[in-house]
Amino acid sequence: MKKLLRRLKASLRRGIRYRVTRGGLLFTLAILLVATAAALSANNLLFLILAVMIATLMISGFISRLCLAGLELDLVLPEHISAGRAVAAKLYVRNLKNWMPSFSIHVTGVPERPSGGLARSADLPAILSQPVYFPVIPGGAVLEEPVELRFARRGTQRQNSFLFTTRFPFGFLDKSVHVTLRREVIVYPTIEAQAGFEELLSTIVGEIETHMVGLGRDFYRIRPYQTFESARHLDWKASAHTGDLQVREFAREQERAVEIFLDRDVPLHLEDWFERAVECCAYLSWSLSQMGAGIQFRSQQFDLRVPEEGDVYTILKYLALVFPQVGKIPENPVDEGSFQIVLSAAPDRFRHSGWTPAHLLGPDTFADPALRTDQSRRSGQ
Repeated sequence: MKKLLRRLKASLRRGIRYRVTRGGLLFTLAILLVATAAALSANNLLFLILAVMIATLMISGFISRLCLAGLELDLVLPEHISAGRAVAAKLYVRNLKNWMPSFSIHVTGVPERPSGGLARSADLPAILSQPVYFPVIPGGAVLEEPVELRFARRGTQRQNSFLFTTRFPFGFLDKSVHVTLRREVIVYPTIEAQAGFEELLSTIVGEIETHMVGLGRDFYRIRPYQTFESARHLDWKASAHTGDLQVREFAREQERAVEIFLDRDVPLHLEDWFERAVECCAYLSWSLSQMGAGIQFRSQQFDLRVPEEGDVYTILKYLALVFPQVGKIPENPVDEGSFQIVLSAAPDRFRHSGWTPAHLLGPDTFADPALRTDQSRRSGQ
């Protein structure tokens, strides 16, 4: 009981912001008019009306303050969160006041000022874009509401801000109290297709088939057609029989992984390009993993093969926290015969490190809206 009282006292002492509504302005103007008339006429009835109006205003402020006191907020988030993609979460609001309900409570998000290595000058949009309204929160109750959240950037989110707002009981004042959830949430880079990413993926998938798919001569199975696959392997008889496109699959002679290398040696003036490169790595890794392709993702001091050594979420978690670091030297490819993609601010220095047949994607490539691969940097072209 003592602990509960301490929490209620602390919530009452929380800084509450006031904003006078239009109704409040009109009511205040009415108080001034009645006060002026009472002073000029010395009419006791006007003084009585004035006292009632002032008492009503004071009681309104006190009751709305009690409504905001003793409220706690919590969020239950999904395990995997990607920047820019809406995620379904659950919002819980608890009323610590066992003896008094709270009425007409709005929960809204607050824009955040970014901090840390990924900081930007502008405020980040609130993760809760649509306010949540609770007509009444009974005393001692916990209410649950499904919400849709959207995180604007990758990285570690250590706190998220919200506002409890109410105009109860008369709507004269719009009172709000700031609530901060202090917890660590890792947000992956966006895996949505940015400008030119789909064209890049289509080019990569087409070349993978000729470079490393390794189709053998032994028939394996007939399966449904998947996006980006070549039409030359379609089985038209099976497609006509089932009504859907079907593909003849042969036993593979050798399984190889697509090797993606992210170079962290990036100067300060190319940090924006580095963010684009991270998003490109996330999109390629996610898309290739969904297609069942093996991935050898590498960077300075990081090496992971999917699916043998981990899953794609391990790559996304690394990309969520990675940052540029000047002075990191290039590393040699694991398999010089594999299909290779290198994202580097200085792609020329990878020519002498065994990456000759690789797709080298540099600042000029990402500056192009179409995000075209540099075909002239591939051997034999």
